[in-house]
Amino acid sequence: MEVVAPTLGASTPVVGEVVAELEISGAWLVDPVAGREGPADVLVRDGRVEAVTWLEGDDAADASPGGVVVAPGFVDLHAHFREPGNEDAETIASGCAAAGHGGFTTVCLMPNTTPPLDEPGVLGLVRAAAAASGSPVRVLTWGCATAGRAGEQLAVLGELADAGVVGFSDDGAMVAPAAAFRSALAYAGSLGLPIAEHAEEPSMTEGAEANDGLVATVLGLRGWPAAAEEAAVARDLAIVAEVVRDVPGARLHLTHLSTRGALELVRRAKVSGLPVTCDVTPHHLALTDAWIAGSRGWAWDATGDPWTAGAVTAQPFDPSLRVNPPLRAPEHAAACLEALLDGTADAIATDHAPHTVVDKQVEFGAAANGISGIETALGLVLGAVDAGRLPLLRAVEALTVGPARVLGEPFGGGVGLVEGEAADLVVFDRGDRWTVSTDALLSRGKNSPLIDRDLPGRVLVTIAAGRLAYLAD
Repeated sequence: MEVVAPTLGASTPVVGEVVAELEISGAWLVDPVAGREGPADVLVRDGRVEAVTWLEGDDAADASPGGVVVAPGFVDLHAHFREPGNEDAETIASGCAAAGHGGFTTVCLMPNTTPPLDEPGVLGLVRAAAAASGSPVRVLTWGCATAGRAGEQLAVLGELADAGVVGFSDDGAMVAPAAAFRSALAYAGSLGLPIAEHAEEPSMTEGAEANDGLVATVLGLRGWPAAAEEAAVARDLAIVAEVVRDVPGARLHLTHLSTRGALELVRRAKVSGLPVTCDVTPHHLALTDAWIAGSRGWAWDATGDPWTAGAVTAQPFDPSLRVNPPLRAPEHAAACLEALLDGTADAIATDHAPHTVVDKQVEFGAAANGISGIETALGLVLGAVDAGRLPLLRAVEALTVGPARVLGEPFGGGVGLVEGEAADLVVFDRGDRWTVSTDALLSRGKNSPLIDRDLPGRVLVTIAAGRLAYLAD
């Protein structure tokens, strides 16, 4: 297998420039559009995919799914780049750099910025920052469902739709009260756009710090019940069932689901034909609440008791592990994997949530919620693949085709390696590992529980719309 470094028409490769040529011979190509994977040669010239050649026989002998992999660029349905308002934690420029490092070529930013993205002027600020960054990573945005995310009156949904948002959300909180959610769902449906819902019944989570269970009880943390998520999902699905009768275009996307019960509700809703999709995060797939106790085992190896012999290898109460929804017990992490396998979960979304040291390096219960995760997402997902819990093709599908289908046209087009089209791809080496460190992370947010951890799948090259988004040293 040989990867010839891309040439960009300059002696030093520069992010943002058109890739003059990239030749990859004998790599493992994963094409989720065709539902196919195998040995292939890929040639990019002048920013476009010039040739994709599937290999057979002796030509394919050296290729392996455990080596260099070529896949379409990843699509993140749920990320926070903090600009405008909290640029100390992240900017559009640093977020795009981090996205390229993680293999993502399209990101959908949530609207809980300061000010919130509830009118087109704020969207203009985001777009200006994206253009100024010089990164080719495609930056899309969700608009607020309600004005100021306050849940009292709808935001200017029509104006936001005309300005080009991908849908509406009050992320950080569910759209409440129920009447506001019903109105937002119907209005968004008439515009042909989805509502992305953060499923959390706030009356059940006030003051909560960690998943309600053994770990929270032993550590003295206030419990965050799974029922809070499940009650919110049940409410939303009941409203969808009513609204869709009058507004056939209504669509609900449930983001960062984390409990077995919530995923089972979605599974049943899909069987009944309701227009609902959902995503799960890499950290809810790979980590459990046992990490808060100091365990560092992967979810697929967990027993549920972090205090078994030798399991605790780190200090408890690491504030980088405080996240919303919280890390759950192993049975819930297993349910997230099951949902990916059977199609209940349509996508993997990072919920990349960078924070400053000031907001994170505090007492666990006072720490801001969120993990800086767009650069470590691939490594966590490949961990599940390496453990035999998730096929590589399905993993790539959930990072590419799945989120594109949730977005729908015109936002979800262009996934795949199509001859003659602009190259939008990631090349990563499954046989190589990289160490997560504050220096290695390009995000300003260093709030990751994976610092000093080795992860599989070092990203070598990311190309977005034919232009260089990331090139490994």
